[in-house]
Amino acid sequence: MTIELMGRDMAFCRPGSGGAEEVKVRSFYRTSCRVVALLFLFALTGCSSTTTRLDAVPNDEQADAVVNGMTGIRYWQKSDLAMMEADSLASYRQEAAQFAASGHKGSLPTANYLAISGGGEDGAYGAGLLVGWTAAGTRPEFKLVTGVSTGALTAPFAYLGPRYDEQLKSVYTKITAADVLKKRGALAALFSDALADNEPLKRLIASYVTPEMLQAIAAENAKGRLLLIGTTNIDARRPVIWNIGKIAASGNPAALDLVRNILVASAAIPAAFPPMMIDVNVDGQHYQEMHVDGGASAQVFIYPPALHLRGLSKEAGISRKRRAFVIRNSRLDPDWADTKRQTLSIAGRAVSSLIQNQGVGDLYRIYATTQRDGVDFNLAYIPSTFEVPLPEPFDQHYMNELFNVGYQAGRSGHPWVKVPPGYQ
Repeated sequence: MTIELMGRDMAFCRPGSGGAEEVKVRSFYRTSCRVVALLFLFALTGCSSTTTRLDAVPNDEQADAVVNGMTGIRYWQKSDLAMMEADSLASYRQEAAQFAASGHKGSLPTANYLAISGGGEDGAYGAGLLVGWTAAGTRPEFKLVTGVSTGALTAPFAYLGPRYDEQLKSVYTKITAADVLKKRGALAALFSDALADNEPLKRLIASYVTPEMLQAIAAENAKGRLLLIGTTNIDARRPVIWNIGKIAASGNPAALDLVRNILVASAAIPAAFPPMMIDVNVDGQHYQEMHVDGGASAQVFIYPPALHLRGLSKEAGISRKRRAFVIRNSRLDPDWADTKRQTLSIAGRAVSSLIQNQGVGDLYRIYATTQRDGVDFNLAYIPSTFEVPLPEPFDQHYMNELFNVGYQAGRSGHPWVKVPPGYQ
């Protein structure tokens, strides 16, 4: 999921624009609109939520917070850049050792990076593209895979390769809204932490992210491959990049639950789904961090611009080609609508516009970073010709149709776009 889902579905609070593309207002989103209005009223009357939590980590102790005794498993403070650089170099050395042990000589082959964005049910496009890419016989093994929101759910399957294609396809073609969320009543939502319950999503993730998958991730991590997932620490209002491979390889008994929680957190659309509370420890004191959708920070990422890959490689004597593949699970052309002159209609349209433009801005940031570092840039996104209506969130027919669009693109040799939209 992504915050984009909320932005898009807030638009369902308005009457349809008419014509064949009109999407009917659904009861869940009518309720959501009422809840938003009631929230304003309760704010004015001084009412507050009864949902409780442990204290947030004090601002001056953020850097010292440890999750389940596991250190070095995430990057989010400025001081973590050195750790990320060290981990990058360590992964290169692991890869080089594997390469030599296999009897190869000379430079390492091209390093391929894959970044998968958020997009809710639109993640079916990226899933189809990957499976079609496998069918074409040209899909590379990725040195680095990153994911945000629905991209976080896709990322482990993409990281582990074609042998997990059937599971990836199943996630995006066989589920329904009931497998992702459970509607809450208006009053329950008011006094809780979200409009919907994500217990179904937790069960879905647990059914796929098994001890066997965690072992497989740890094995690939040992080869020098990286799997990174993005969430947002809403207390600190900062993005957090989790090194899933290091967590899997830690041997910590809490590793499996933590990975599952991170994937749920990355998909936790603020206000729509409950946040994930991550227990941490600072010098013996217990706190909780509140983590939500990674899309609240960035719709897609590869690595922080502060990490100067070209300079780091030069200092370490590393010379190799690199390619970045970015899958944006969204259309990039603006969608027209007859916006009603009503508060919620205007707010929903504005949020939707903000998120779409944030996603385009993320692509520009990635493009600028890859050009600086000599990384070949490649972009895929949902074509403007896809016009299947979405009658409700995670509609199975919609996702199957979109999966097939992605599959055909991957199977036929997708013409990857070399620059972000509007750059030329």
